[in-house]
Amino acid sequence: MSAKTREIKKAAVLGSGVMGMAIASHLAGCGIDVLLLDIVPFDSMLSEKEQAKRDAGDAKVRNKLSNAALKMALKYKPPQPAFYSVKDAERISTGNFDDDLEKIGDCDWVVEVVVERMDIKKQLFAKVDKYRGANTIVTSNTSGLSIETMVEDCSTELKRNFLGTHFFNPVRFMKLLEIIPHPQTDPELLEFMAEFCKTRLGKGVIHAKDTPNFIANRIGIHSICLTMQKMMEHDLRIDEVDVICGKPLGNARSAVFKTADLVGLDTMRHVANTVYDLCTDDEDRELVKMPEFVDKMVENGWLGRKAKSGFYKLGPKRAKLVLDWKTMEYIPQEKASFDSVSNAKEAGGTGARIKALVNGDDKAAKFAWEIMAGGLLYAANRVPEIADTVLDVDNGMCWGFNREIGPFAAWDAIGVRESVERMKSEGYNIPANVSQMLEGGNETFYKEENGTRYQYDLVKQEYVAIEEDPNILILKKLPAQRKVDGNDGVTLWDIGDGVLLYEMHTPKANAVDADTVAMQNRAVDLLEAGKFEAMVVGNNHENFCVGANLMVVLMAIHGGQLEQIEPFIHEFQKANMRMKYCSKPIVAATSGYVFGGGCEIVQHCHKVVGAAESYIGLVEVGVGLIPAGGGTKEMMLRSVENVDNPFNPTLLPYVRTAFQNIATAEVGTGFKRSMEAGYVRTTDIMEPNAEYRLTRAKQVALSLAAGPFDPGTPREDIPVVGESGTAAFTLAAISMRDSGWATEYDLHIAKKLAYILGGGSRFEGQTISEWEILDMEREVFMSLLGEEKTQERIQHMLMTRKPLRN
Repeated sequence: MSAKTREIKKAAVLGSGVMGMAIASHLAGCGIDVLLLDIVPFDSMLSEKEQAKRDAGDAKVRNKLSNAALKMALKYKPPQPAFYSVKDAERISTGNFDDDLEKIGDCDWVVEVVVERMDIKKQLFAKVDKYRGANTIVTSNTSGLSIETMVEDCSTELKRNFLGTHFFNPVRFMKLLEIIPHPQTDPELLEFMAEFCKTRLGKGVIHAKDTPNFIANRIGIHSICLTMQKMMEHDLRIDEVDVICGKPLGNARSAVFKTADLVGLDTMRHVANTVYDLCTDDEDRELVKMPEFVDKMVENGWLGRKAKSGFYKLGPKRAKLVLDWKTMEYIPQEKASFDSVSNAKEAGGTGARIKALVNGDDKAAKFAWEIMAGGLLYAANRVPEIADTVLDVDNGMCWGFNREIGPFAAWDAIGVRESVERMKSEGYNIPANVSQMLEGGNETFYKEENGTRYQYDLVKQEYVAIEEDPNILILKKLPAQRKVDGNDGVTLWDIGDGVLLYEMHTPKANAVDADTVAMQNRAVDLLEAGKFEAMVVGNNHENFCVGANLMVVLMAIHGGQLEQIEPFIHEFQKANMRMKYCSKPIVAATSGYVFGGGCEIVQHCHKVVGAAESYIGLVEVGVGLIPAGGGTKEMMLRSVENVDNPFNPTLLPYVRTAFQNIATAEVGTGFKRSMEAGYVRTTDIMEPNAEYRLTRAKQVALSLAAGPFDPGTPREDIPVVGESGTAAFTLAAISMRDSGWATEYDLHIAKKLAYILGGGSRFEGQTISEWEILDMEREVFMSLLGEEKTQERIQHMLMTRKPLRN
């Protein structure tokens, strides 16, 4: 079957453990129906009564494991819920291997996620071979066992449709997916799965060899073990190591030992043992033997976060403790300080930080250099053993371990030739492929010429062009002539096909200010003048927009210039309304934080294409204010716009949700939950791959422009819940105050919000216009801005990045 004719509408996940359930949840969230199967429970898993029911064919008992896994997944709460929406669970049906395995014949994809034992996997694949459909794709999620060996007894046809698909946990949030081909895998299937996993599942795909632990875990476990060895040699504490090995070295904030606690020490030790047992020719084989203190931790059950004890734990009164690896006792954490780390933090970007740290002259710098040097040499020695390209290795470490840059990019940053000379002087053995690269006069693993990126092929010993993904639009790479207009806060880009792009890039995470509002108006002018047919509002940054620039607001307060704020708010409201009723379609492309004013801009676009991890909310109450850029208006309007008969029986239940979400500063934890909260519409579009959001938004904008497009005119007939609704909202806020969920000042703000959402002094059955609601928004906003407690909240947020409950 060709890649063009394949499709995946239904999948079977075999195994409902942590990874199996996570994969099933993610597939369901991406619109794929899932059959989740596991074993029939053993006697030891059941009571005598349950055993009898099982033997009598009771499906509830026989499906106990998969049912329990689904039930548990539904309980996972933010910040790491398993599902994009709890409604996604409706796509999952459960069963067991004995009774339901034949159902996989109706599935387009079967993914195995059972225990990491080769004998068990081989037994299961023999059964899968019997029941699979002729064109069913069969994959294994093994983290490191041989893809070829596990199906060696299966049919040739299965082998042609078989490959490894190694997800990383948590599946919803981790971008990496390693694809590992079987020697007989159909090349067109590999092409299809790579594309499918990128576009439908939102994954970053790398191609690994069928070697133990593949790419990311092979490099990652070496890095962890090397760090432990050097920690012991340098007599460092665990918390000292994490200070050095976190952001200063371009790693995740969880650094080494907090990451290990997240992964689980039993899992980490299993990965290390796999390398030790199966990679007998690995030059650092002895290094990956876990230190005795790790073995002792596993014996004690100190497995990390899941056991509430690992390298770190909480002590009495939630005191933060860290393990002393020499005494095996928990001691209070300390705030370690090193000059080289401080200097690195001041150096600038990731590469500059790493270079500054490893070239320092204190204890931390020496330690950092040794783990960096050892890690770089190990990575070079693994090409082409585990991967054919340095890019796959780098992407694996970035997407699988949340590093800011991979080992080869980091090597470029510290200087390849310069660092190699230092390594030689210290007695390190330089890999032949790196020496040959330098002897040929090639100084870096990556370079860019004439707009094309190249990576160095360590096998062919030449630069090869990096194939760019056409679905990824990177604005900073656009030629200067594509810039249409701009100021310090926004650039307007011509992104082709008659589409304008509005890119916010103000300091403080793209905050709304006078520059952004000015360019909103400029962009609409260009659209209305017929210069462009549509517009996308978005950027390549981690966060779309975190709201208004509070520093400007606070400076106006302290400078006695509060009156300057109201004209700005009015201009922001008008700019948003111009966008909403522009005669050309405007599509927002969101990702990350979409707070306050950012949410209000999005709500005034005609359509939203949101990355799955778009966290959207009107959070102004946290700083003592209410949404005043049209957000309160939009929540009120959207609450009632789809109600067939707004006054029969009442609008109150619909508007109540808007009140609750604004009054509690509720944030949708993902795009789907933001839909459910009413911040975006159910007709808006979730894009699983965040990097594709701009291109997808452009496509949507062009499709809107191609058809009849009518934005309408400002509403003057919005039905209101009236004073009775205002009273109901106020009573709800009083109840929250009385139960300790809200402060007296929260109640004060809530009363003002209730006044707006009730329609002012109107009665239920009367109507109000959009502009009248905007006037009320502005009036309430300014009244709150003049209050001392609001000013305290603003200052506290700027100083601590946390809300003040005063």
